[in-house]
Amino acid sequence: MSSTSSDLRPPRCRLLRWSVPRLRAFRRRADRIASDVGSQSNFSRCGALALALTSALAAGLLSSANALAGAVLPESGGSPNADKISDLYEIVLYVGVVVFLFVAGALIYTLVKFRARNGVVAAQIRGNTRLEVGWTAGAALIIVALVVVTFMALPSIQDPAASGTGGLAKANGNLYAVINQPPPPGGQGLTIDVNGQQYIWRFTYPDRTFSYETMVVPIDTTVILKIRAQDVQHSWWIPKLGGKADAVPGYTNETWFKISKAGVYEGQCAELCGRGHANMVARVRAVTPEQYRSWLASQKKEIAASRRFAASQRTAQTPK
Repeated sequence: MSSTSSDLRPPRCRLLRWSVPRLRAFRRRADRIASDVGSQSNFSRCGALALALTSALAAGLLSSANALAGAVLPESGGSPNADKISDLYEIVLYVGVVVFLFVAGALIYTLVKFRARNGVVAAQIRGNTRLEVGWTAGAALIIVALVVVTFMALPSIQDPAASGTGGLAKANGNLYAVINQPPPPGGQGLTIDVNGQQYIWRFTYPDRTFSYETMVVPIDTTVILKIRAQDVQHSWWIPKLGGKADAVPGYTNETWFKISKAGVYEGQCAELCGRGHANMVARVRAVTPEQYRSWLASQKKEIAASRRFAASQRTAQTPK
């Protein structure tokens, strides 16, 4: 009776020859698992750090009162037309949120209810005419409703309002809105020419008094702006006082505002107009009618003094 050499080995040697490679394979697998766990823990630590930094940044933004001003809705609170613009945006936002939640909810419901399952064949759906007609008609009705609401709100945004009893009651009787704007009710308003220049705003008042960068106006008074550009295209924008109005060479654009309480309202040229665009700021300072008259008289004196000084300098430099 013949036998192989492996059969003649003791049982312990055969067991070792079978178990040692498997132990080594098990050890390699354990090392890979440990390595994966370590990398996952490192990823978790990085993710936690990123989450902490993001939370700190969000808290910093929320801690500033004006940090998120205008992030979702246009700024308002300075003039009735700005308030109407913000109200219109708010209506559109709410309708958009409702539509988004409905569509997202239907999508999530469909994904969960009809997800793939082992041993189940998915139903082959080729269309639903009623459903397709329904969502098309619903979308059309929403658009029509938004159009109607928008056109109902446009007159109160475009047309100047009446000056209040606490405003500049006796402005020049000839100061009316022009071109496509009707005059303020009662004809009481203040018209200011706004001239965009590289890189500063010039404001000219009805009596030819002027100022740069800061416009001073009386409260509770309808202020009508005639906006022009001297060189290149600019854009007048004080967010809390209404929408933007382009300043285009050779063309006069119009807008208006009415400020109910004293304060300073900041703005910026909103059209890239050259290398000094970032420095072309705009500022409207609203004061009481008495303070406005006092400022106007003081401004006239400063302009007259500057002109006399310039004339004396020209005379001194003229050869005799």
